[in-house]
Amino acid sequence: MDISCQDIVGDIEDLISFDDPTPNERYLNKKDVTVRAKRAKVRASRPKEVPCVEKPLLDSVIPETQQIYMKTWGCAHNTSDTEYMAGQLAQYGYNLTNDKSSADLWVLNSCTVKNPSEDTFRNEIEAAHQAGKHVVVAGCVPQAAPRSDYLKGLSVVGVQQIDRVAEVVEETLKGHSVRLLQAKKVDGRKVAGPKLALPKVRKNPLIEVIPINSGCLNACTYCKTKFARADLVSYPVEEIVDRARQVFQEGVCEIWLTSEDTGTYGRDIGSSLPELLWKLVDEIPEGCMMRLGMTNPPYILEHLDEMAKVLSHPRVYSFLHIPVQSGSDTILGDMKREYCVKDFERMVDFLRAQVPGITIATDIICGFPGETEADFEDTLALCRKYQFPSLFINQFFPRPGTPAAKMTKVPANEVKTRTKRLTDLFHSYEPYKKYELGAKQTVLVTEISHDRKHYVGHNKFYEQILLPMHNNLLGKQVKVEITGCTKFSMFGKVIQDEREWVNCSKPNVVGTGNIDSKLVTDSGESKYRSMVAYLFISCSLAIVCKYIFMFFDF
Repeated sequence: MDISCQDIVGDIEDLISFDDPTPNERYLNKKDVTVRAKRAKVRASRPKEVPCVEKPLLDSVIPETQQIYMKTWGCAHNTSDTEYMAGQLAQYGYNLTNDKSSADLWVLNSCTVKNPSEDTFRNEIEAAHQAGKHVVVAGCVPQAAPRSDYLKGLSVVGVQQIDRVAEVVEETLKGHSVRLLQAKKVDGRKVAGPKLALPKVRKNPLIEVIPINSGCLNACTYCKTKFARADLVSYPVEEIVDRARQVFQEGVCEIWLTSEDTGTYGRDIGSSLPELLWKLVDEIPEGCMMRLGMTNPPYILEHLDEMAKVLSHPRVYSFLHIPVQSGSDTILGDMKREYCVKDFERMVDFLRAQVPGITIATDIICGFPGETEADFEDTLALCRKYQFPSLFINQFFPRPGTPAAKMTKVPANEVKTRTKRLTDLFHSYEPYKKYELGAKQTVLVTEISHDRKHYVGHNKFYEQILLPMHNNLLGKQVKVEITGCTKFSMFGKVIQDEREWVNCSKPNVVGTGNIDSKLVTDSGESKYRSMVAYLFISCSLAIVCKYIFMFFDF
């Protein structure tokens, strides 16, 4: 807490009253007291640090003999990067596992947005060292600050080098440290990242996360992601459309478009977000859906008409994530957000009028440096006015190296108080009360709830509806009846006969799976078989040569 002693007590003498006894009076009645020798206290020994287990070093890496554990923090873009890295490793022949204790190596993909996520990332590295595991780190933390003390000696895969993760893992298992942090270029020109057509092991086999660009055009004073992802670089429209066509053929029934700012898409290549979206809509099969990722306000204002039309399309979720961060123009200026509150309100009002029922999610940072009580009241008023169904509330964290880290901080206790006040406001309304019991909805079922008790479906407005665990419901579009609601979701029951369900996915799809998958593409399987054959022939020749030498006594 950034409060000096002077803020609490004006002067040390304020602690002493004239009614207090003087030192002579205090000790007068203690003249017969003798001092007894103290026994020497046995100081509690500090807990010993857990010794690190020595990591086994390998001279060579034979496919199908090493287990790889992967963990991801952060946004959908990071999730997609991990899925691509999993695809590379599975194609090479490594076994992917959720059991970290049995793994030979951990791949940890980090997020640099907040202090707590980086702290967890650092703790996971330490846990790996203590367990004797090899570690490869990836993501925005090592890309933005590769010289951090706790990253010394570790192998690093940069955010644009994820297609080379198999090389890095192999060398790390041999005891080498490899760092690939350079920007990816083709013909001397920077590109958004590895090719989108690479094999992938998806966290959810039914959902494909497609990065459409990397980096952004902003220079927000609190953001460290810009240090890692840099300026905007967009993937070509044709490459994104080809990827969407490919994954729908593989059996995916939902695609998510992601980036640091989807609204900026195409500005560096003479295209635009609406142009991309209309071409993608043509590739979405009946019953399948597309969800658009986060867009910052400045870059969507000029496309409001077209965006409203796209978001009204039956195969596009009427959902948009637009972070406002503050309801005060003063704070938005200090953040360098490049819009004012009126701009944000105009967007929300327009989209709600043109796309009835649309879900608009937003973010708020509580306690940004310099935020006054009046500034925070403006934020409360904005959230009270629109009652956003999804409101991501964050305390301000000063990220090292950012301009905001040097600004005068709001006291920590005040930041916590404001966070609680906004959280209380958020919990004071229930957005799903607008639906009457018995209302009919069409939902696409793509997930299982965290408690494993319900299937999770989403309606046209990407509102969450929990359904009973019927067999074969995943990947289906069904009609349901609303039976209840909570703050965050609705409950429903399927009102169609199973023969009427729309099957949006293909069973036994190549290229999909979870982290336990071994192979993800036909090319991966062919490569694996070739490697096994090569190893078998090599070992056979070595054995034959050994016996020839023994027989002739060379």
